[in-house]
Amino acid sequence: MLHDAATNQKPLFQCNEELLATLTHRSYDFPPQRNFLGREKTMYHHTWKSIDSRPVPEWFDEAKFGIFIHWGIYSVPSWSPKRTYAEWYWYNLVEKNDETRAFHERVYGKSFKYQDFVKDFKAELFDPDRWAGVFKGSGARYVVLTSKHHDGYCLWPSPHSWNWNSVDTGPHRDLVGDLAQSVREAGLKMGLYYSLYEWYHPFYRENPAKYVEKHMIPQFKELVLRYSPSLIFTDGEWDHPSEVWRSTEILAWLLNEGPNPAEVVFNDRWGKETRNEHGGYYTTEYGDVGEGKAQDTKRKWEECRGIGHSFGYSRNEDLDDYASAEQLIHLLVDLVSKGGNLLLNVGPTADGRIPVIQQQRLDELGKWLSVNGEAIYGTKPWRQSAEGDLVRYTAKGDAVYAICLKWPGKELVLTAPKPLGNVRATLLGHGASLGSEHRDGRLHIQVPALSVDELPCHCAFVVRLEGVD
Repeated sequence: MLHDAATNQKPLFQCNEELLATLTHRSYDFPPQRNFLGREKTMYHHTWKSIDSRPVPEWFDEAKFGIFIHWGIYSVPSWSPKRTYAEWYWYNLVEKNDETRAFHERVYGKSFKYQDFVKDFKAELFDPDRWAGVFKGSGARYVVLTSKHHDGYCLWPSPHSWNWNSVDTGPHRDLVGDLAQSVREAGLKMGLYYSLYEWYHPFYRENPAKYVEKHMIPQFKELVLRYSPSLIFTDGEWDHPSEVWRSTEILAWLLNEGPNPAEVVFNDRWGKETRNEHGGYYTTEYGDVGEGKAQDTKRKWEECRGIGHSFGYSRNEDLDDYASAEQLIHLLVDLVSKGGNLLLNVGPTADGRIPVIQQQRLDELGKWLSVNGEAIYGTKPWRQSAEGDLVRYTAKGDAVYAICLKWPGKELVLTAPKPLGNVRATLLGHGASLGSEHRDGRLHIQVPALSVDELPCHCAFVVRLEGVD
């Protein structure tokens, strides 16, 4: 709840002025500096030209597959109209979205406020080690948790959001810290989503510049210094240009003074003009927001989407709203062949469970990657990403991988690979060399006759090719 003058309650959004004094705006004019090896360290300035010159760390391109997690107070009502986002529940309620308001008043009553849901956000079944095991088993290499969505509720004890965080209220637990520890112990990279704006923060509604100065910048820095995320996914940037958010200032601080400047990866959501233009890696969402441009650039990019349509868990989604394991595997293959990553979302329940159907999809992805990960992790786009509707290509070292989205039958015929001499073809998960012949300008690869039980995997099949150009 917000400040109530009648009861003299402490305001919901409180700024720590002492911390603010140490974390807010400063001017940079950097002399050359040296790292512990004595080499000159690159220092970044408050300009997009400087920030954009920073390469995206290699680990991110090599990882290919990450898990997104949308979890918060919105996980209590866990409802949205079809093909919309459940995490926008409060906004839809306040802005009088007809379906959301009708649902809310029918189930909870007209006097029930969004803030009242916090008492039922208990996370009593949340087991971070269990979550980390599910994510590792999926074959993902990094995890990105929503530390704060647009409702402003924090999953860590932020002093800048007194009584509107998961330690002061709800679970009474540092959810970010607990999951970060388990994820890292599982050998995965830990990233954090952070919303730049908050729909109903009093500072933001009064004066966005004041909100940025007094709340957003100190809170963002506090989050980074506390948890040292390997990846930062900002969002909610679209209301204002990057100058209002002071984005280049924040990023210069992150790269010059942050806890892990060599490792940290960040996205392109830093102002209404920045997507697919400025920042770190470029982002698409369900194929939108400049997908073609992202794929046509040499800049690293990532597609984020849910297993269903909503990011936050929605009880209004049915089986038909969920992508099948085959569709998700094909999506991952297609993205990687074009130089992209997949950030696939799970929406846990308010009590801290990952829905079983979502676990099943992740398990199927993990089983496929356990056989075919060689054709995904650490690969680069080949000179040709696809051949017809059947085949996608990736490459690593001297190997080219022909990823077949359907079982090719008795013979796989490829036009793109050109023999350099003796071609060696192998079906991943099977091991035996496959016979091949180049004739009529095409490479003919003999595929073994296998029973269903003998297939190395399902949904897509990979032939490794060596000795081709």
